[in-house]
Amino acid sequence: MKPKLLSLLLSGALLASCQSNTTTETPTTPEQPDMPGDSTTSGAATDTIATIGSPKLLHTLDDAHNTPDGLTLAPNGSIILSVPNLADNSKPAVLMEMTDTSLKPYLSNLPVEPTTKKAAPMDLAFGPDGNLYYAENQYENSKDFKSRLMRVRVTNGKPGTVETVVDNFALANAVVWKGNKIYVTDSQWDMSDNDKGSAVLVFTLAELNKGIVHLKPKTMDPHVLTTFTTQVNETGVDNGADGLDYDSKGNFYTGSFGDGTFYKMTMKPDGTLTKKEALTLKGKKITCVDGLIIDRKTDKAYLCNSRENAIEVVNLKNNTVTTLAQNGDTDGTNGLLDQPAEVLLKGNRLYVSDFDKPEKNFVNKKSDAPHTMSVIEVQ
Repeated sequence: MKPKLLSLLLSGALLASCQSNTTTETPTTPEQPDMPGDSTTSGAATDTIATIGSPKLLHTLDDAHNTPDGLTLAPNGSIILSVPNLADNSKPAVLMEMTDTSLKPYLSNLPVEPTTKKAAPMDLAFGPDGNLYYAENQYENSKDFKSRLMRVRVTNGKPGTVETVVDNFALANAVVWKGNKIYVTDSQWDMSDNDKGSAVLVFTLAELNKGIVHLKPKTMDPHVLTTFTTQVNETGVDNGADGLDYDSKGNFYTGSFGDGTFYKMTMKPDGTLTKKEALTLKGKKITCVDGLIIDRKTDKAYLCNSRENAIEVVNLKNNTVTTLAQNGDTDGTNGLLDQPAEVLLKGNRLYVSDFDKPEKNFVNKKSDAPHTMSVIEVQ
């Protein structure tokens, strides 16, 4: 994933606070926003070097793009990035398209949820039909199951109409396609007897094509594959199942954002669940699991330990944990990890979204400029 890497800023001029030259690309549609560039405000970093590993700066975004998040590989080889702007949601959420040397708008004017008046794209993935699907986190705006699974109709590589395919999630988060099924984590799928719940849900492409699927909140809806319970600790966070992916054998893995538990879901060939288990990991204790991706060539899981500003690697063959990169509190300058939330592996380059929206007792202490994307060379 990483032969060459360039720091790129997307404003139209070289600003005094910038650390690299800026390139600008013209939006392909007239409704696109101004290009993001270096933020003109800066927070004071308390850490200036990585204690483990060597993440590098890939892109810097401006304050209108303040919480980069979901990442997916597009058919043309570029990467689609979601920017929900949850640190400052007075700025509209957008989707962006990036390479190692460019970052430009992909889709703006995302449809808002009617009651919250906000759009909130999180993880995203292209389906077998060639369309782009993204999960939505309306939980920041309403606790009343207002989140959705959205579909962007893509024609000749260009995004078009955006439509709801599933509603009534609490906090839809990760999305993964496997065959003609899409798996989605809901980090706040509470039940009537469990207010610390989360879940993995599954939908077929065929049913999504029939019309909007209306989930039944606080129930074992037929689409629920399995559920989890978060053990709330000193962070006070009860978000559960977050990142999601599957290994070379088709087994799924997720982790709890609130307590760091790492789960394996053993699957039958038909996609139904055989068993769910909390894995006993060897080595470092992981306190938080945000986004993750599995290299199915090696069966290594790369996951974001958002709480500790770290990227952890779990060898799924023996459940050992190693730390690929970690640093203390920082503003993200020079690509240091600034509350990593999502990862994407392309070749031997690991792309990292620095979400920079901390919770209590996180290493990251405040949301501040610059807003960054990092990249790490892996072996």
